[in-house]
Amino acid sequence: MATVTMTRGKFNGINKCANERGVIAAAAMDQRGSLKKAIAKARGEGGTATSEDLTLFKTAVTKVLTKHASAILMDPEYGLPALQHKAPNAGVLMSYEKTGYDATIKGRLPDLLDTWSVYSLIQAGADAIKILIYYNPFDEPDILARKHAFLERVGAECKGLDVPFFLEPLAYDDNIGDEKSFEFAKVKPKYVAAYMEELSKPKYGVDVLKVEVPVNMKFVSGTKAFGGQEAYTRQEALKLFREASDAATKPFIYLSAGVTDEVFRESLEMAAEAGSRFAGVLCGRATWQDGIPVYAREGYDALEAWLNDRGVQNITALNEVLDKGAQPWWDMYGGKDAINVVDLPV
Repeated sequence: MATVTMTRGKFNGINKCANERGVIAAAAMDQRGSLKKAIAKARGEGGTATSEDLTLFKTAVTKVLTKHASAILMDPEYGLPALQHKAPNAGVLMSYEKTGYDATIKGRLPDLLDTWSVYSLIQAGADAIKILIYYNPFDEPDILARKHAFLERVGAECKGLDVPFFLEPLAYDDNIGDEKSFEFAKVKPKYVAAYMEELSKPKYGVDVLKVEVPVNMKFVSGTKAFGGQEAYTRQEALKLFREASDAATKPFIYLSAGVTDEVFRESLEMAAEAGSRFAGVLCGRATWQDGIPVYAREGYDALEAWLNDRGVQNITALNEVLDKGAQPWWDMYGGKDAINVVDLPV
């Protein structure tokens, strides 16, 4: 008997971004400012990168990796030409937020792209809409109120046009600083679990959460990724994976957060071992970041060749982990048959 009602556009949109098993095995290619800086840096002192560099890089990644991915996450600013080269069966998620944030204003507040709306993103080919938001669940009430209202607006816009809303919260604490630090690693599990619980609430209209691995693998003793300083034992990390998973009441997928493909795969293996109910990944840099210096120094053809070799190896190895550990997105609701799919009222 159906226990959850979902509109047809949202149901079909999520499925378009998932594989036949209901697992989201998506590639992320919506990096903008960070990718431009990385290409420029790889060209050495005084190196630069242009808008055309971004479009070409995105095109190569899309052309090669969507043959092995259930969907591609793209930005409309530089990535629309790249979508012409995607595999026919791959779904399209589109970024709706501006890249980065205004560091002169407290709170890392989000902002939307000036010349885009959910409607125009759908017209440009989006099967789902993605928003990234920096989120400290223990922040000052006025900052949280502004972010919650922002998400409610986006959620309502997606609901009105019957398109899935994927939300990517990134934990931070300006009082601690560096999110890659040992100090932040100790509090990260609490922050991730708290935002997974809060942002699953119906008022935000989120359909799928794109979340961080709740631990920093560099500080998990007993793992291949361990760097020598322990924030948690392996057994403690497994418990933290379970606790974060249990906090969510919406389907969720993991993001790679720029770690290497080996570290990301190990984290997913631990998630599966812990019994995390993750429904897949939206993985970007872990798959293709080592191709940046190849493109920067040798150009498009060299990048495409690298992607066809090492990039495909990376995404294939990742898919093998997902085949063993990820659960269909609809399992969060008790199975596909537990969802009552209805048409959006006219």
